[in-house]
Amino acid sequence: MIKYRLMTVEDVPAVHHIEQIAFPTPWTLDSFYYEMEKNPQAHYFVAVNDEEKVIGFCGMWVVLDESQITNVAVLPEGRGKGIGEALMREAIAYAKSLDVVVMSLEVRVSNVVAKNLYHKLGFQDGGIRKGYYTDNQEDALVMWVNL
Repeated sequence: MIKYRLMTVEDVPAVHHIEQIAFPTPWTLDSFYYEMEKNPQAHYFVAVNDEEKVIGFCGMWVVLDESQITNVAVLPEGRGKGIGEALMREAIAYAKSLDVVVMSLEVRVSNVVAKNLYHKLGFQDGGIRKGYYTDNQEDALVMWVNL
């Protein structure tokens, strides 16, 4: 059974490992420590399995009544099982509890699986950020949802 909870400093190495597997230009380990220890706008959630192993995470920043999803990733063996969706639902519920009224994110224009998930969660297509991704200059689709 998968459990979902707020991320702690102790989860940083496992989250960083997932980040390295999932993204061509991963955040650094120090970036995640900064998020947990020094960024009051950062709120992260993890998915853990029965052995308490972190198998996925979702991060967001909350500023006033707006939220920005920073990253969502699941280990390859956990993909396609609804874990990413559940993490996003945790983030959305938490944002609502903080009186957030709008949530946004960027996603690679080529990432059909992620875009389908975000549409399922009520996100709408916004603008395009040209050359947003530094690894290959791929465009990002900005998506948003009113909470």
